[in-house]
Amino acid sequence: MEAQSTPPSGGTASELGRKMLRLHLTKDVGPIRTQRLLDHFGSVDAVLAASPGELERVEGVGRRVAAAVRAAREDASAEQEIAEAARGGARILCRYDPDYPWLLRRISDPPTCVYVRGTVQVEDALGVAIVGARKCSHYGVEQARRFAEGLARAGLTIVSGMARGIDGAAHLGALAAGGRTLAVLGNGLKHVYPPEHKDLADRIVAQGALISELPMDTAPDAHHFPPRNRIIVGLTLGVLIVEASERSGALITARLAADYNREVFAIPGRVDQGEYSAGVNRLIRDGSAQLVTTVEDVLDGLEEVGRVLKKELDLEGPKADGAPTPAPPAALPWSRLSEDEARILAAVAGEGASVEAIHAQAGLDPGRTLALLTSLQLKGAIRALPGNRFAPREGLAGEA
Repeated sequence: MEAQSTPPSGGTASELGRKMLRLHLTKDVGPIRTQRLLDHFGSVDAVLAASPGELERVEGVGRRVAAAVRAAREDASAEQEIAEAARGGARILCRYDPDYPWLLRRISDPPTCVYVRGTVQVEDALGVAIVGARKCSHYGVEQARRFAEGLARAGLTIVSGMARGIDGAAHLGALAAGGRTLAVLGNGLKHVYPPEHKDLADRIVAQGALISELPMDTAPDAHHFPPRNRIIVGLTLGVLIVEASERSGALITARLAADYNREVFAIPGRVDQGEYSAGVNRLIRDGSAQLVTTVEDVLDGLEEVGRVLKKELDLEGPKADGAPTPAPPAALPWSRLSEDEARILAAVAGEGASVEAIHAQAGLDPGRTLALLTSLQLKGAIRALPGNRFAPREGLAGEA
């Protein structure tokens, strides 16, 4: 793929994103076909310039799809979509833009483009999805809020689908903790669904983002929800199932999490309320999910990421007497860095390095890289820059 193109400050889409959006909006050209086209031709410009005969040589691209891709060159719908996004206060990120969510890019079928209203930060990759049934019990709502609040206080971003029931409770718990939360929608960002969540949507935008892969004016529809679940999973390190019946869509999310090599956690439900908990209890019984009863259980299950957060942050938040949680130290001498932290710091160039460059140079797996970047920020050793980049704090570069 060609070099990344960064959207201008306040811009709606990058130049590369505008071209990728043409493929994204082309009927029957989903993420998998898009990747095959890019792999075959080497760039989006080459894809859009290809003849129908050349396009048909790509696996899975027949005459009808080739004609649709060819027509995308002259189709005005991409520019119309960008204008609609601008009017709605949204940005459009293609998967080669530096601001595109880092972990989402690594699933097998990442959206070619996502619409974002609000902000997505690199730290949001330290996220946990909390999902469950729309029809839920009072107990389920309480647990969703309790876990979301505790995990948000521990520094994790809470991701859910803004649906009624468990999803809405999870977002509210994150907001109550002053944490970040992302809502992945099964409709375009021009709509709020359910409509009673309009105020919740505005609050999420202020402390996170609304995200969708669907065009701005796409109305809510049941068949949009299973595909959006892969985005919920792809944005996170793990998924927590709170309540789910045997037929709940949350079970689809759990299966996707296993497919994408994400952790799956479940809160046990009451055995005499199968309409709320039969599905989630079966996940635990079958060994498809780790049973959790506390926030610490989830952090332990996230292994390295959880250990960093448990060590660096006070899970209880403000003290009962109102005293604030102690702030992390402003700076940390090299002598107190672990060997892997030192490797990450060495990979952070003086002018700033991207997460992917740091990950490649340090030679650590993505989850550990993100955990250590968070740890070094909390210790005051590095600072975040725009465009998912990091740089050392002044006075630390070159110390040894």
